[in-house]
Amino acid sequence: MVKRIFVLTTFLLLLAPFALAKKDSCTSIKDGVLTYSDSDDLIPLGFDVWGYNYQSHLFKGGYCDAYHDAEWCQEWRDTELMMKWNDAWLSNKDCDGDGLLDRHFGYDSYVGSGAWLTNHMWEPDGSYYFVKIVAKPFQGYECEQEIWGSFCVMQEVYGGEGATIYETPGFGKY
Repeated sequence: MVKRIFVLTTFLLLLAPFALAKKDSCTSIKDGVLTYSDSDDLIPLGFDVWGYNYQSHLFKGGYCDAYHDAEWCQEWRDTELMMKWNDAWLSNKDCDGDGLLDRHFGYDSYVGSGAWLTNHMWEPDGSYYFVKIVAKPFQGYECEQEIWGSFCVMQEVYGGEGATIYETPGFGKY
C-alpha cells in the first residue's frame, strides 16, 4: 500500500507542472498568421526583406530600410542602423487577438510599460551614434530629454572617438 501511495504521489508531482501550466492564448510569429500593421503580408520568422527580425526584437540594415525607403529619409540612406527593443516596445506575439504584434500590452499607452529601444547608427565617414529610449514610468514624469511625448532619452553617444554628448544616470528601466 505504501509503495502504491509513493508511486501515485511521485506520478502526480511529476505531472503537476504540466497540469497547472497555463496555456498561452497568444498567437506567435511561429504560428505563421500574424501580419504587418501596414499590409496583409505575413511576418516571417527571421529577417524580412527590410532587415527586421520581429521574433528576435532586432533590426539590422540601412536607416532608410527601417522606414521602407521613405522619401524623407534619403539624406541618411547610407547610414547603417541596428535597433533592439523589448516586448513592451513591440512584442513578437499577439495576445489581444487583433492579428498584429502587441505594443505596450496590458497598458493603455507606453507610459509605465517598461518599453525601451536602442539605436546604433554608423555613418559612412566612420562616425557613430547610439541612443537608448525608455517609456516614462508614470504620467507626468519629467525627464531631461523627452521624445514623442511618452518617452525619455536615457543615453545618447555620438562621435568617431565615442564622445558622450548627453547622458543621464539610470541606464536601466527608467
